[in-house]
Amino acid sequence: MHNFKYMKPLENVKILDLTRVLAGPFSTMLMQELGAEIIKVEMPGKGDDARYFGPFKNGESAYFLSVNRGKKSISLNLKSEEGKKILLELVKKVDIVTENFRPGTMEKLGLSYEVLKEVNPKIIFASTSGFGQTGPDSKKPAYDMLVQAMSGMMSITGWQDKPPTRVGASIGDLGAGLYTIIGILSALYQRTITGEGQRVDVAMLDCQLSLLENAIVRYGITGESPKPGGNQHPTITPFQVFKTKDDYMAVSMGNDIMWQNFCKAINRNDLIENPKFETNLKRTENKNELLPILEEIILQKTNDEWAKIFTEAKLPHSPVNNIESIMKHPQVKARNMIVETYGKEIGKIGVAGNPIKMSNIPEESTREKAPDVGEHNFEVYSDMLGLSKEDIQKLKDNGVI
Repeated sequence: MHNFKYMKPLENVKILDLTRVLAGPFSTMLMQELGAEIIKVEMPGKGDDARYFGPFKNGESAYFLSVNRGKKSISLNLKSEEGKKILLELVKKVDIVTENFRPGTMEKLGLSYEVLKEVNPKIIFASTSGFGQTGPDSKKPAYDMLVQAMSGMMSITGWQDKPPTRVGASIGDLGAGLYTIIGILSALYQRTITGEGQRVDVAMLDCQLSLLENAIVRYGITGESPKPGGNQHPTITPFQVFKTKDDYMAVSMGNDIMWQNFCKAINRNDLIENPKFETNLKRTENKNELLPILEEIILQKTNDEWAKIFTEAKLPHSPVNNIESIMKHPQVKARNMIVETYGKEIGKIGVAGNPIKMSNIPEESTREKAPDVGEHNFEVYSDMLGLSKEDIQKLKDNGVI
């Protein structure tokens, strides 16, 4: 009998990954962390566009490495008839196909969900695109910046009276990647009941709307579009970044008890008694009066001094770390969230670990490297399709792989 103690949840799940750049590869990378076998399909010779995105070291892309480590790569020309036949043979052997081409591309190639479903009724076909498979903007090109702008995300980011600001990480791509995983895993679970696969259609724009959080309901209540609030929370006060004597400190007082303890910690009991500040609603309504008082107080001590005071008072706070400091943080190390991978030219490098901690997934400090284009051609075409070395070489000579 199989020992299930350390069997990762997606072991024995095979994913044929036609995605490229970020949204799709990010989702399949996380599923690889959960145990899935990812077979990345790339154009012969050229490969994923992300291979040409920096930062580089000795000509190798760390960008590509960061979201494609641990995957297998096969090269396959989907514009050739032989390439399409090979893909359909592979579809018979896998559980999931993912792609993030512009809507209509798979149909033009003759590889629509309907075609794939004919050869494998259990197939889960996940499409991640800018605007989804339906609607007037469906076939428009999209990038992270565009959906951040179009969705309204940029309109609530940054400071008032300043130009619209992009979220620092590619939240348009990354959000879509995460929602794609949710769709795939939901379809995978439903398949255990029905025995049938299905189409998963995830749009970057839809995901950004979902991630707008309370901005949508604030508009519904006030009838006015929310504006950027800088480092302040729109409905909780104080809940923001303050300038200290030597740096910046984030302070988050999420309820009235915390507020009272905060006032005691900063030796301003009088603020507790002030009727303008006694509830969160009143503090938020009167923030223009309250915040200058708090800003002047916080400016009097250093980050370390405030950290000691707030820690003793058990109040939520944090310095505003840069990337170097968070990578060295003891909490991050304790959670194994920086792991080591490597590239042939890059050498060893730290990347983000698996944020989904599960009792059946043992923690490991290293990860496999990202593949070269077509590195696993022989392994995949031989093991999954039974092709010989001669067959594989012929396909290569003919430009199919």
